[in-house]
Amino acid sequence: MWRVKLRRSVMELAQFCLVSLLFVGTAAAMERDTLVVGMELAYPPFEMTDTSGKPSGVSVDLAHELGKSLGKKVVIENIAFDGLIPSLKTGKIDLIISSMTATEERAKSIDFSDAYLSTGLCLLVNKSVPVSGIKDLDRPGRTVAVKKGTTGHTFAVRNIKQARLLVLDKESAAVLEVVQGKADAFIYDQMSTYQNWQRNQGTTRALLVPFQKESWAIGVRKGNDALRMKVNAFLKDFRARGGFERLGDRYLKEQKEAFKKLGYPFYL
Repeated sequence: MWRVKLRRSVMELAQFCLVSLLFVGTAAAMERDTLVVGMELAYPPFEMTDTSGKPSGVSVDLAHELGKSLGKKVVIENIAFDGLIPSLKTGKIDLIISSMTATEERAKSIDFSDAYLSTGLCLLVNKSVPVSGIKDLDRPGRTVAVKKGTTGHTFAVRNIKQARLLVLDKESAAVLEVVQGKADAFIYDQMSTYQNWQRNQGTTRALLVPFQKESWAIGVRKGNDALRMKVNAFLKDFRARGGFERLGDRYLKEQKEAFKKLGYPFYL
């Protein structure tokens, strides 16, 4: 009897090892063949969803072009902006492509690719408020809206000491505060500010001259130099082939023309 039990135990152990090996092999294959990209799908026309609910926009197309270059299938993970860096650090995602500014503070936690887009912080202000620049906002009685986790939020915390700071989770909520006159201004990037002003010209003004210049880059896990170098090589080649120009023409034609007149570059 004990021999039968021993034989059964050996067989069960062998089956367990085989299943484990198959699982490890499958996981390794998925790791080789799949590139998981994190972004917050709430920032049109860069990160958004189409009418059928599928990821769409500049960053989505860029991610898929990168996947083709690396020979990997791209999976888009929709993650709140302030959760992107933690997700990258814990290995939930492989890259961040979410209109993220490469800052010194963020570079302490993750690595960045070469920059692929130039932008800057500017202001969407309520039309009735006599504000001509960022210095006019830091006064008692003023209210400044920012989106949580953005460079606008960081700037405001460090530099705005007298005005009331209104921290909101969504861009649309911050814009609405300005439109309704509950906030005097919203600190955000140039392209979004331009779009939000176009939608609300009756109640807002756009002060598009940047008071802080920034560059967007792709986030990579600390120490993954091999992937970072591949991403940089792709960005260089994609730019040389006119890839960024095509994305701009597809998603940002109006903004490109407006910013060209103002002398503000889109892509590096």
